[in-house]
Amino acid sequence: MPFKANADSRYRILKQRFRVTNWAKYDAALRGRGSLMIWFTDAAIAAWKAKPRTTRGGQPRYSALAITTALTLHTVFRLALRQTEGLISSIIALLGLDLAVPDHSTLSRRAGTLEMPRPDPGGRPVDLLVDSTGLQLCGPDEWLVEKHGSRTRRSWRKLHIGVEADTGQIMAATLTTSDVDDASQVRPLLDQVADPIVSFTADGAYDQHAVYCEVAARHAAAIVIVPPRSSAVPSATAETAPTQRDQHLRTIAERGRMGWQKVSGYNWHALVEADIARFKRVIGGALRSRTDARRATEVAIGVGALNRMLELGRPEYVRLA
Repeated sequence: MPFKANADSRYRILKQRFRVTNWAKYDAALRGRGSLMIWFTDAAIAAWKAKPRTTRGGQPRYSALAITTALTLHTVFRLALRQTEGLISSIIALLGLDLAVPDHSTLSRRAGTLEMPRPDPGGRPVDLLVDSTGLQLCGPDEWLVEKHGSRTRRSWRKLHIGVEADTGQIMAATLTTSDVDDASQVRPLLDQVADPIVSFTADGAYDQHAVYCEVAARHAAAIVIVPPRSSAVPSATAETAPTQRDQHLRTIAERGRMGWQKVSGYNWHALVEADIARFKRVIGGALRSRTDARRATEVAIGVGALNRMLELGRPEYVRLA
C-alpha cells in the first residue's frame, strides 16, 4: 500500500531493450534443437557393440556409445526408460540397421557406472563463471501434499556449474547434496577445466580464503571476482601486500558496490544465471533417477545435450535503450 500511494514520485529504472541482429540464423538454430534427424555413421555402427572383456565376468553387449545415445534421447525428450527403448528400436528399424537395442533395465543399470568423455581442451583463455542451483528429486508434488496433508520425503540436490563467459558452454558440473557448501566444490570444478583460466567469477557464497588459494594454486595469474560480504574487513597485510580481496574492498569503499561491479566485471555473472535458467527450461528442474550415481550421469548427459544445442547458434544482441 505505501508503494502504491507514492507510485508517481518513485524512481523507476527503465527496462533495457535489445534487438537480435542474427535472428534468421538463431531462429533456425532454435528449430534445429527439436529436430528428429538422426543418423548413424559407419564408425558409430562399428562402435555400437561393446569390445570383448578380457577379465572375469559376463561379456557386455552394448558399448558406452550405445548407452550414451539412448540416455541422451531419454533426457532431451523427457521419456521414461521403456519409452526410450521403444524410440531407439523404431529409429534403428526405420534406418534398416542390424543393431541390438538396449532394454530399459540395462539402461538403468549402466547409467550408474557410465563414464562421460570430457571435451578436449581448446587451449584458449577462459573466463569462468560459477554458480549453483537446486534440482528436485522424484516424489509427490506440492498439490498432493497440500490437498491431502500427506507428509513427504521429497528432497533436492545441488547442481554446481562452471560456464565459459564467451560461449555460454558449461565446462564443469558437479552434483552434491543440499547441505554441501558451494565453496567446497571449487576444486572439483577446476579439475574439469583443462584450459587456462584468466578470471574466476562467483557470488558472495564463495567469499572464502580457500577459494582464492585454490584458484591461485592452479592459475596463478587468474583474477578472482567475488563480492566480499558486508561485514568483510581488510587483511592484516592490506597496507603492505594487499590481496585481491583487499583490492575489492578498497574499490567498494571508493566507488560503492555498484561501481565495483562495473569496474571488476562482476555483472557478467548474470550469464551463468541465464545458463541455469536455460538448463531448467530445456532439460528440466527435477531429477528422475533414484540413485546418486545415476543422477550424476543424468546431469552430465543434460549438460552435454545443452552444449550441443548451444553450438547450433546463439543470439547476438544490440542494445537499443
